[in-house]
Amino acid sequence: QVQLVESGGGLVQAGDSLRLSCAASGRTFSTNTMGWFRRAPGKEREFVAAIRWSGGSTYYADSVKGRFTISRDNAKNTVYLQIDSLRPEDTAVYYCAASTYIMYYDASRYNYWGQGTQVTVSS
Repeated sequence: QVQLVESGGGLVQAGDSLRLSCAASGRTFSTNTMGWFRRAPGKEREFVAAIRWSGGSTYYADSVKGRFTISRDNAKNTVYLQIDSLRPEDTAVYYCAASTYIMYYDASRYNYWGQGTQVTVSS
């Protein structure tokens, strides 16, 4: 089992920056990909970004490229999501997830999920 705990969400203004953290514990060695997803009010959950524990390859949804940066600290088993130039449409619950698969954008391929952290952006 892998446990994931997100933190760093909050209420911010448009244009602000935020860094979300996801601390992983347990059998993290069994996973190879960490991802961030988000669910906005009234919308489906969507892929945001992913990163490989080994090698650090990163992947982004087209809608967030240039503003979101995913990174990881292998020593701390922690993954980060830096969000710059926040927009009201970024308002959502952000979820961290861990996968034992290679596929990175398909939520069904993620085995473990955190409880989510709320990000609210006011205009």
